[in-house]
Amino acid sequence: MQKNELVKPFLKWAGGKRQLLDVILRYVPSEFDTYYEPFLGGGAVLFALQPEKAVINDKSWALINCYRVIKDERRSRQLINDLGKHINGEDYYYQIRNMDRTAEFKGLSRVKKASRTIFLNKTCFNGLFRVNSQGHFNVPFGRYKNPKILDEDVLRAVGAYLRENDITIRCSDFSRAIRQAQEGDFVYFDPPYHPASDTAGFTGYDVGGFGPSDQRRLKREFDKLTARGCKCMLSNSDTPFIRELYSEYAHTTVSVSASRAINANGNGRGKVGEVLVMNYEPRGYTK
Repeated sequence: MQKNELVKPFLKWAGGKRQLLDVILRYVPSEFDTYYEPFLGGGAVLFALQPEKAVINDKSWALINCYRVIKDERRSRQLINDLGKHINGEDYYYQIRNMDRTAEFKGLSRVKKASRTIFLNKTCFNGLFRVNSQGHFNVPFGRYKNPKILDEDVLRAVGAYLRENDITIRCSDFSRAIRQAQEGDFVYFDPPYHPASDTAGFTGYDVGGFGPSDQRRLKREFDKLTARGCKCMLSNSDTPFIRELYSEYAHTTVSVSASRAINANGNGRGKVGEVLVMNYEPRGYTK
């Protein structure tokens, strides 16, 4: 299938894989049936691969709502129209940001909510998606001179890709999203990373967070898929905890270095040690 270069992330996302795409694509299986991505985020790997059949998922309803609206042709047109009405101003930003603290917020249409999510993402500080313990978006204004709030060409291209292929969009726990995966399928896991230090963790995408017990639960699902004959790849931080957790896959674990432009702590930006864990030995693999 001819890939469309305009099919690319329409949101900034902490942990996004744009800087690592060359490395990740080098190790992707040359052939697979259905593609699964249970921690979708900004979708950089999905859009680079552009598979004809995929099951994509994220726990964040705000994020998944954007994908669903963009996939729907009528709603996508409404979204583009609404995004064009936003303005880049501090008072306006906080007015839009604080909408989720009002009783009226639940009554907003899916299009309006998607428009709000994209607007906040493009104009908030450092493109950080973060909510507090009440589930309220709480990132301050970014003070960008001319942010591209509406990227119509990208939105139209992404919508066409999602409609013209067999793409199932889910909003659930990662374990539910991969239940139907079977032999011959490829699953790419990009969970919230295990913190490299006690102060480096960032789990503010949703209220629940993603702690060590979730990392262990993810490892159990990785093992189940391996036994089922699925090909799996996982990205995570290069820490002793993750190395030990996936020690049985050490022979197909590679170290990578990624530049991080989005981090809650300024000291966390720059080069970060990461690993790619695979349950298969890709063609042309060199340790």
